[in-house]
Amino acid sequence: MIKGIHHISMKCSTQEAYQKAKGFYCNTLGLTVFREWQEGILLDTGNGYVEIFCNGEGIPVKGAVRHFALLTDDADTLAAKIRAAGYEVFIEPNDIDIPSEPVYPIRMAFCTGPLGEEIELFQER
Repeated sequence: MIKGIHHISMKCSTQEAYQKAKGFYCNTLGLTVFREWQEGILLDTGNGYVEIFCNGEGIPVKGAVRHFALLTDDADTLAAKIRAAGYEVFIEPNDIDIPSEPVYPIRMAFCTGPLGEEIELFQER
C-alpha cells in the first residue's frame, strides 16, 4: 500500500526563520516551489517534497527523526555550496560501503539546515 515518502515537514515560529529556510532550500539546494500558501510552502525534491510551515511555536527540539536524506549526484559540490552559504557541514563528504547484500556504495555528507534540522546529502556511487 505504501508507495513512498510524500514529504517531510518542518515548522518555524517566525517569518524571518521561514524566509531563511525558504532561501536555503530554494537558493542553496536548488529545490523548486511546488505549492505555496499563506502559512507554508511545499518544495519539490524530484521524488518527494519538503514542507515548511511558518506557524510553529516554541524552540525546535530533536525528536525521533534523526535526519532526512536528499539524493544528489554531487555531494562534494553541494556541501561546498552549503558551507559557502554559511551553514555547517558537520560530516564532510566521504565514501561508505553500506554492508548490505549486495553492498551499497555511497558518498555522503551531513549538514545542519536553517531550522536546526540535520540533512544527509546522499549520493549513490
